[in-house]
Amino acid sequence: MPFGNIGIGGLVLILVIALIIFGPSKLPELGRAFGRTLSEFKNGTRELFNGDKEDGDSKKEASEDKNPKVVTLDKQSS
Repeated sequence: MPFGNIGIGGLVLILVIALIIFGPSKLPELGRAFGRTLSEFKNGTRELFNGDKEDGDSKKEASEDKNPKVVTLDKQSS
């Protein structure tokens, strides 16, 4: 049961209510829109997690480059 506590009966009830509210001509359009939205959400979360891993790698490289540079200043008399 992939929908948590919603059983088959609950799912059928939701589909019947959606059919009554939106009508049979709008349901395929709503299904496509829902599918696109879900796909964009999955891609966004995947990019977010992959971006965090890449940021961690660049932070590691940046911390290795933090060698202090010695700068000497000559004191000039005026």
